Amino acid sequence: MDKFIVSVADESHLIYAEDISQLIEESAKKRGTGIAKRSSEYIITKMVEGKAVIALNKNKRLAGFCYIESWEHNKYVANSGLVVNPEFRNQGLANAIKTRAFKLSKKLFPEAKLFGLTSSLAVMKINSDLGDRPVTFSKLTADETFWSGCSSCINYEILQSKNKENCLCTGMLYDPQERKRKWEQKTKKVKDTINVWKKKVVTK
Repeated sequence: MDKFIVSVADESHLIYAEDISQLIEESAKKRGTGIAKRSSEYIITKMVEGKAVIALNKNKRLAGFCYIESWEHNKYVANSGLVVNPEFRNQGLANAIKTRAFKLSKKLFPEAKLFGLTSSLAVMKINSDLGDRPVTFSKLTADETFWSGCSSCINYEILQSKNKENCLCTGMLYDPQERKRKWEQKTKKVKDTINVWKKKVVTK
């Protein structure tokens, strides 16, 4: 990964907005599903807000991108538009970008549930490694603005026909409160085991 610089995008990266928009559109067309179109203006907004991650190679060529969206008063957060320049694929770059976006999301929205929709097995693997789990669409945000963002996807009619209950994409969710509860339960179990062991030692 020394070949790339993965960082939070800012105003110095605005010159890449149009290329990013085209890259997202081309990727969606090639796969025939998944990522919805995003205008260069929208990409610029995300950069200015500090809610995007960009990857450049050593020659400052665009290598990849991902942005952050929030819904329902920051209750839900999505890492969207993950894309890698075909020239730089199969080098672990998608994982690096997604991981950076995940960390940025938790920093900006520590209490939010992180979720995403994807049809890519590679992205599902990355999400799973970060702690996401597959969920039904009912577990995701109910904000209509989010779902309207899928309107430029060629499978939008399928989503509508299913009443937004499922589609060709898989929904994945990271719930920090759920993770906290599981950690507390695990910690309690360990403490209980230690206490039982101590009692046995004292009894002997």
